[in-house]
Amino acid sequence: MWGYVFRRCVVAILLVWVVATIVFSILHLIPGDPAVLLSSSGGVMPPPEAIEALREKMGLNRPILEQYFSYLAGLLKGDLGRSFQDGYPIAEEIWTRLPRTVELILAATFLAIIIGLPLGAAAATRRGTMLDRLLSWLAGLQLSVPVFVIGTLMILLFAQTLRWVPAGGHVPFADDPMRHLVHLAMPAVTIAIGLSAVIFRMARSTVIETQERDWVRTARAKGLPWKAVRRRHVVRNALGPVLTVVGLNVGTLLGGTVLVEYVFNWPGLSGFLVNAVEQRDYPAVQSIILVISFLFIMINLAVDLLYSVLDPRIRHS
Repeated sequence: MWGYVFRRCVVAILLVWVVATIVFSILHLIPGDPAVLLSSSGGVMPPPEAIEALREKMGLNRPILEQYFSYLAGLLKGDLGRSFQDGYPIAEEIWTRLPRTVELILAATFLAIIIGLPLGAAAATRRGTMLDRLLSWLAGLQLSVPVFVIGTLMILLFAQTLRWVPAGGHVPFADDPMRHLVHLAMPAVTIAIGLSAVIFRMARSTVIETQERDWVRTARAKGLPWKAVRRRHVVRNALGPVLTVVGLNVGTLLGGTVLVEYVFNWPGLSGFLVNAVEQRDYPAVQSIILVISFLFIMINLAVDLLYSVLDPRIRHS
C-alpha cells in the first residue's frame, strides 16, 4: 500500500515540475518581445528606454536559466510574482478568489453526486423500463444544453420572474451565512445539472456491467437478498469508474467555470483569469494556470488513492 502511495506521489511531483516548466516557457515562446507587447498602447511603439525598463522589471534581461531557477525558487516559497497592471501580489489575489471557486465546484459536485449516482443505479436495475428510458432521455437533454443557457434561463425564471433569489453576486459567509448560500445556490445548480448527467450515465453503465459479473451471479445463486447483493457487491465495485469521472470533471471545472462565474457575477478564479488575459497580465495568467494545474494533479492523485482503497487490486498492478 505505502509503495503504491509513494509511486503516485512521485509521479504527481514530477507532473507539477513539468507543468511549471511549461508555464515558464510560455512567456518565452510567444512571438515577439513580451515587454514590447505590454508597453505598447493603441498600436503606438513606446520609446526604447521604456521597453528596456520593463524588460528589467520583468527580469527578461537575465540569462534564461537564471530566470528559470529564480522562478522555481519563488514557487517553492509560494511567491507567484506581482501583477503588471497594479503591482499587487498575485498570490494574495489567487488565495482570495480560489476558495470561492472551490466552494462553487464542491457544492455543484455534491449536488451532482446525490442526484446522478442513485438515479443511475435505479435506471440500471430497471434496465429497459419506462423509468430507464425517461431518465436516459433527461440526461441526454441536460448534456445538450450549454451551461450559459441553463444559467440564463434560471436567472430569468427564479430571479426575474419568481423573484425567489438574487440574479447574482456574492456575500461572504461570515457576514451573512443564509444570503451566502442563497447566492451560491443558482450557480451551483447550473453546474450540477450537466455534471449529474455525466455521473448518471457512468453509474448506469458500470452498474449494468457489474451486475453481469460472475461474483454477482454466485451471490444470487447462494440465495442472498438482491438488496444486500446490490449494496455489498454491485454498488461498491461500480464506484471506481464513477469516482474517476467525478475526479476528472472536478479538475476540469477548476478552469471551466468561466461562463458560470460570469453569468452569475461570482468573484472566483475564472473571472480573475479572464481579466488577466484581457489586460495581458502575463505573470497573473501564468500563476493562475499553474495553480489550476496543480490542483488538477492533486485531485487526480486523491482519486487514484481512493480508487486503490475501493479496489485493492489497483495497488498490486
